[in-house]
Amino acid sequence: MNWLIRYLKGIFIGSGFILPGVSGGALAAVFGIYERLIGFLAHPFRDFRQNLRYFLPVGLGGISGVFVLSFAVSFLLGTYEAQVLWLFVGCIIGTVPALWAQAGREGRSRRHYWLMAASFVVSLAGLLVGEQAFAGGVAQNWGTWMIAGGLIALGMIVPGLSPSNFLVYMGMYKAMADGIKTMNLNVLVPLAIGALVCLGLFAKLVDALFKTGYAALFHVILGVVAASTVMIIPRDFNYLSLGTLVCVVTCGAGIALGWWMSALERRYDVD
Repeated sequence: MNWLIRYLKGIFIGSGFILPGVSGGALAAVFGIYERLIGFLAHPFRDFRQNLRYFLPVGLGGISGVFVLSFAVSFLLGTYEAQVLWLFVGCIIGTVPALWAQAGREGRSRRHYWLMAASFVVSLAGLLVGEQAFAGGVAQNWGTWMIAGGLIALGMIVPGLSPSNFLVYMGMYKAMADGIKTMNLNVLVPLAIGALVCLGLFAKLVDALFKTGYAALFHVILGVVAASTVMIIPRDFNYLSLGTLVCVVTCGAGIALGWWMSALERRYDVD
């Protein structure tokens, strides 16, 4: 059961690499494994065997999520975009109580509420500006694919950052999904190199920030998660149509799924 829980979490976290508007780091945070993941990435040889056993199903789930969604994402988001995104909004809403409890594990004060609010405002403004940043598209070569890999890694270590959003804006999203689907090494290899370089540069920094200011950093993460969730909500959907009912159903299903996974987290000792 513990293995299955972590595998399912990995599938959702992997979706953050392929679904626009979804952050792998934010999903890792709401599923309660973000802090441990950052510690492992920052110090890979510390408790290596224990961490490898813990994260193996997460990694396998993440790979499964990326490859399965690379086949499905174009069709689903092209045909049922609003309904799919409301499912993920619901999932995040369902896990917020667990994230809130985790953020307050070492206590919280009025300062942390202000930090959370400021983080929400700044993150939302940045994400709104970012919508237009790469609208013109960029050339696709090893250099730009390495940058894309770095963005994907940042999406893991910086909760709330959705790398797929930026890849869409850069005009590289569909090519990335096609490259993953066809196992194109000219896409996969530079993506992996860019991701590894980014992890090597920034994972230790984030780990150090957790050790010196756990409550402050986690409340900042809460604000970022809230902002990224707002950005997921479809804004160009006709909510006067019958499709709205499906959105309500998928959002409710997402809330139930997120709550269920959080309940499993409390019931089973997945450490």
